[in-house]
Amino acid sequence: MNEYVQSKIRSIVDFPKKGIIFRDITTACKDAKALKEIVEYLTEQFKNKGIDYVAAVESRGFIFGSALACNMGAGLILIRKPGKLPAEVVSQEYQLEYGTDKIEMHKDAIEKGKKVLLIDDLLATGGTINAACKLVKKVGGIPVACAFVIELEDLKGREKIDSDVEVVSMLKY
Repeated sequence: MNEYVQSKIRSIVDFPKKGIIFRDITTACKDAKALKEIVEYLTEQFKNKGIDYVAAVESRGFIFGSALACNMGAGLILIRKPGKLPAEVVSQEYQLEYGTDKIEMHKDAIEKGKKVLLIDDLLATGGTINAACKLVKKVGGIPVACAFVIELEDLKGREKIDSDVEVVSMLKY
């Protein structure tokens, strides 16, 4: 199963800068069989974990997050870039290679004690997903797992995720 999906991931050399190999999921998403296999694989990993909410990280996390939430009978939470959410938010800053960035979530998105699966398309350095886990904790949610279609193992992003949070990646490069 994973081999088929992997065959549909386009690798673009020297994007966005020289020396980087960009793993493009859009080619897997446009292939109905690959998209279905991604969603089914990730759903299978978490279907019996008692997940209350799937928190999807902007923007490619939204693609998979809504499908997982529907498949698991869970609610969907959107974690967005600043200024995109209309109600009161909590925010979390995180480090980039050069400077900082920030993500936000509605303050009332998750009730205290609810179990949350966080989803994004790719795990690289781990800064964004670590910040997303902190957002969930700020409002009283429990990040129980993080899921990714792709993990870039050499960048060691998994090390930034708390050890008590399960990490699942469908494909590893």
